[in-house]
Amino acid sequence: MSTGFSSSSCRFADYFVTCGLDTESGLEPDELSALCQYIQATKFRDVARGKLAGAKEGENFEQSPLRRTFKSKVLAHYPDNVEWNPFDQDAVGMLCMPKGLSFRTQTDIHKPQFHSFIITREDGSRTYGFALTFFEEVTSKQICSAMQTLYHMHNAEQYEILHTPPTPRSPEDTRSTPQQLLAAPSLSRLQRFNSYDISLDTLYVSKCICLITPMAFAHACRRVLEQLHQAVTSPQPPPMPLESYVYNVLYEVPLPPAGRSLKFSGVYGPVVCQRPSTAELPLFDFPLQEVFELLGVENVLQLFTCALLEIQILLYSQHYQRLMTVAESITALMFPFQWQHVYVPILPASLLHFLDAPVPYLMGLHSNGQDDRTKLELPQEANLCFVDIDNHFIELPEDLPQFPNKLEFIQEISEVLLAFGISSEAKPQCSEGQSKLRVFRSGDMASDKRNGNLASSPLNSYLLRENQTIARLQALVKRTGVSLEKLDVKEDTSTNKDSKVQCDEEELKKHQLNIRVREVFANRFTQMFSDYEVFVIQPSQDKESWFSNRDQMQNFDKASFLSDQPEPYLPFLSRFLETQMFASFIDSKILCHDDEDKEHTLRVFDSRVDKIRMLNVRTPTLRTSMYQKCTNIDEAEKAIEMRLCKIDHTALHPHLLDMKIGQGRYEPGFFPRLQSDVLSTGPTSNKWAKRSAPAQWRRKDRQKQHTEHLYLDNDQREKYIQEARNLGTTLRQPKLSNLSPSVIAQTNWKFVEGLLKECRNKTKRMLVEKMGREAVELGHGEVSITGVEENTLIASLCDLLERIWSHGLQVKQGKSALWSHLLHYQESKEKRDATPAGLVPPGIIHDTERRKSDAGCAMPPLKVSMIQDMRHIQNISEIKTDVGKARAWVRLSMEKKLLSRHLKQLLSDHELTKKLYKRYAFLRCDDEKEQFLYHLLSFNAVDYFCFTNVFTTIMIPYHVVIIPSKKLGGSMFTANPWVCVSGELAETGVLQVPKNTLEITFECQNLGKLTTVPMGHDNSGLYAKWLVECVMVRNGITGHTYKFPCGRWLGKGVDDGSLERILVGELVTNTETEDRMCRTPPMQQSPGMMRRFVTISPNSKPKLNTGQIQEGVGEAINGIVKHFHKPEKERGSLTLLLCGEYGLVWALEQVFQHGFKSPRLFKNVFIWDFLEKAQVYFESTEQSQMTQDENWQMRVRHFCHFMHAINSTPRNIGKDGKFQMLVCLGARDHLLHHWIALLAECPITAQMYEDMALLKDHSLVNSLIRVLQTLQEFIITLEASLVKGIGI
Repeated sequence: MSTGFSSSSCRFADYFVTCGLDTESGLEPDELSALCQYIQATKFRDVARGKLAGAKEGENFEQSPLRRTFKSKVLAHYPDNVEWNPFDQDAVGMLCMPKGLSFRTQTDIHKPQFHSFIITREDGSRTYGFALTFFEEVTSKQICSAMQTLYHMHNAEQYEILHTPPTPRSPEDTRSTPQQLLAAPSLSRLQRFNSYDISLDTLYVSKCICLITPMAFAHACRRVLEQLHQAVTSPQPPPMPLESYVYNVLYEVPLPPAGRSLKFSGVYGPVVCQRPSTAELPLFDFPLQEVFELLGVENVLQLFTCALLEIQILLYSQHYQRLMTVAESITALMFPFQWQHVYVPILPASLLHFLDAPVPYLMGLHSNGQDDRTKLELPQEANLCFVDIDNHFIELPEDLPQFPNKLEFIQEISEVLLAFGISSEAKPQCSEGQSKLRVFRSGDMASDKRNGNLASSPLNSYLLRENQTIARLQALVKRTGVSLEKLDVKEDTSTNKDSKVQCDEEELKKHQLNIRVREVFANRFTQMFSDYEVFVIQPSQDKESWFSNRDQMQNFDKASFLSDQPEPYLPFLSRFLETQMFASFIDSKILCHDDEDKEHTLRVFDSRVDKIRMLNVRTPTLRTSMYQKCTNIDEAEKAIEMRLCKIDHTALHPHLLDMKIGQGRYEPGFFPRLQSDVLSTGPTSNKWAKRSAPAQWRRKDRQKQHTEHLYLDNDQREKYIQEARNLGTTLRQPKLSNLSPSVIAQTNWKFVEGLLKECRNKTKRMLVEKMGREAVELGHGEVSITGVEENTLIASLCDLLERIWSHGLQVKQGKSALWSHLLHYQESKEKRDATPAGLVPPGIIHDTERRKSDAGCAMPPLKVSMIQDMRHIQNISEIKTDVGKARAWVRLSMEKKLLSRHLKQLLSDHELTKKLYKRYAFLRCDDEKEQFLYHLLSFNAVDYFCFTNVFTTIMIPYHVVIIPSKKLGGSMFTANPWVCVSGELAETGVLQVPKNTLEITFECQNLGKLTTVPMGHDNSGLYAKWLVECVMVRNGITGHTYKFPCGRWLGKGVDDGSLERILVGELVTNTETEDRMCRTPPMQQSPGMMRRFVTISPNSKPKLNTGQIQEGVGEAINGIVKHFHKPEKERGSLTLLLCGEYGLVWALEQVFQHGFKSPRLFKNVFIWDFLEKAQVYFESTEQSQMTQDENWQMRVRHFCHFMHAINSTPRNIGKDGKFQMLVCLGARDHLLHHWIALLAECPITAQMYEDMALLKDHSLVNSLIRVLQTLQEFIITLEASLVKGIGI
């Protein structure tokens, strides 16, 4: 962030530097940037020789000498060294002139260019540089003649290329010989541009003067440098030698103290800078106006969202200052969060290989203004945000969530911009018009802004601009010159003050606009996180052990925080809470005990949050998505205006130094080499220079680079800050030194280690997440680590895989490196399959094995085939992009528990990996690769449904098999069976099953996890009785197989006379040898007493005692209660809890069967028979003579009504099916406990039950009623298949 500075320095500037051409060493080509150009060039060389590429491409590879770059040197820096900020010669040289030296002739001289840059040190603290580059005449004769020689060579080469006859490749080539078309214009271009004649032309070379400062006072530094440059170019010499001014800036101008302003003298005029107080937003001195004008509000907000989610960001522009302005603005707007990863706003040409860094980064790449985006080949684009600043457009990664309240936020920002006459859309730069506009501000707005409403300018509202008609109207009105708003000159009170303001109008406007926009952005976070402190988890152990386990600790209760948030915020927030910047923010919160201790940003943020809490009388936890506008803009603006009206400090004026006669002579047009003897040391006594403090103190202060007050810190804190910096990322900025292969190798090695560590942490986090959930489902304690949406974690895993696959990549197709590798593999596999079998190279894993299956399973599992899984993904028409396909493939492989195995197989083709990847790539580091695959293997321990639950609309083939009982073979069975498959997302209609094969395959839209299979037959033919063991259903893409146990007869006059049954299923798990890890038990069966007492005697129906029955009911109800306490997206199937094994229906069955009299041998009596008798009794005449209270009669009416409805259903469900339906309906309408009370008092019970029956024991019945009453608070929705044909 732009607040970073080494606070130990009390001087305005640490160094003054000049860079440029070193005449002693002569012209050295800048090898590294030349190499980059050469690589670009080789792509065109063949074309140029064969078909003759256009001259533009020719120039690209054989640059004319005036277009080439040469090595620049740091010519001088004053003083030699400063102990708290050692001078980094390589970094300063690279960043002052990132493209090296350039030469021009008098025909093509540019204006001086200003740009700033940033140097990040090992410990994360930052130093700023401000550079002014201008052209100076070359006086050295050797350099001029060297340039002339280069030109002769170059012209000869170009001429040769143009006159080499092209080798025709095909008849079309010969038809229109490009030679004739292109040669003439190219030659004339050569003469026009590529001319340097030593006798006619004057040669100029770039030079740069630069200030290195601890804080980013961009505007002040720019003025100092421009005035110094003006001094050497103006016809009159400056009032004093340049040394006096440089000495003054280095040694006599202090940093303004926090909350104060400072004025000092440049060569020609005063320079003013001001620094915010400790209660204000941190220092930021780059023009936000420019960012919004370049990109437009919508794009800025999208870029801001990418930065917050730590997506890789690449800025692209031909202006260094634009790169820096956009990067610093985006990171400043993040307040109170700080970018934690690689941050290189200006990437020198020699560091281009750094673009394949497999970590989140924010980098700026200089474009030469000729190449368009398509020529730019980037190593990884799967998760990249590409910002083409000059062309005002931005490419976003897929699935970017919306920033919360995006439209209202855009509206609020647009209003602030509009008040300064700035459009909220990107527009081409036009300097004059803008400066006129800036002075205007809508009068209506100024007067109306106190009410916080902007009704006065409806047409400019962002929300309305979506409407095209209005947009056209606006354009028309603009053209005719009529103004829709009354644009008056800003008639605020400030106009009277302007006379007193010590800086120019422009500068004041910039400060005002900056603070307004920043306050609006900061307000979004204070509103969104106003109650964040409640959710911070303070460490239970001491700080020391907390440091060492920092990676594994959860420091924020994410689930509870998210459950308080409005639904639309969740996609963004669930991802944001997983970022490094959020973790670091919470860490710094945990580490500070009191206000004195806090980092500056945290202190400011917390004080704002407290204010909001005071304002919000409603409880802070009840969040609404009501948009709260920013209210404290005015006071922030006033503070700045106050400082600028009344300057607090004035520095010493420049004065003559003690220089020898003849030193410091003035040479018009040339920036001289200054006298180092007078500039190397400062004044001996200085009231504000912190000379006495020992160096180590100053080093400690630098650790606290974001604080605005200085005091000593304890070692633990320093150690933590070091640790925190190394966490998550290994590098903040590449080492800016002249790069040897060993340095590059070391950097890449750090990346490989970092990727492995990240993979370990991610897999662990995902497993703990999943296991934590399942453990709770299985009754092991409460959730200790609760989940952010599972999707967020899987998406971040996909992103990690993309980064691993794009590290060290040589060959790539499309935007996804992983999918590209898979396609290469698929292609070579198909070629291999076409070759005879014996010729397959050794070491390649075949992928046609089947998984070993359970012996009893009648359905052989799917073949394990990576290629087949790819084909499934390729056949899904909804997925259009490579990135989408790669993500879908990862999700499918995770659901099938094959991710590690598939990737191992992909990487077993070593030839292919060698062809696609450089030696240093992660995928070619064998040990790390093995560990990585092992980490992924741990996912096989849990069940994911991340494919089924996401791709809900795709078509999936299902295979159904009905397995009749082996004991009584269904061979004589004559009726026609049917099934219907029902899942969490949808259900099929009735599907007829051929009775000879008893299996079918059909395709339909994704049904989700399968829940029930209603099945039956039409009772036709002579033998229509059928004993079915179970039904198996398999999903043809994910391979998930479900078993629906039945074990009952279907047929009239057998069992309970049922012709159809509703079967409830569960997922069958493969007990597979090689993949058997620590399998979690399947979802439904909860361990408890139930298991043990049911399995006593498998053949006879076990008799349960009353205690066991009560426990059974308790467990069943408990399951339902837990179901409703889970977040909606994570609930399993309610049908299982009602009708599945040990569900509610089974538990109540045990209640009614306990002590049930069995009249005589061979005749089965069903619970339904008892219920029908009770119904007859309730409806009979004797009942109507008994006077009961209203409530009782109401319950009786309900009971009889439901019994009638179920008995008169057209469906052929048997007596047990009817009982199941009654329990489900009773649970849905919260009537079960009333019915139990009715039946316990009914005389029929006395006749049909033994004396020891549970239903006759009052205390047991009462406790049963109490347990059933707990279901009243839940809204139970039944699956359609359970209540088909019932009109209640």
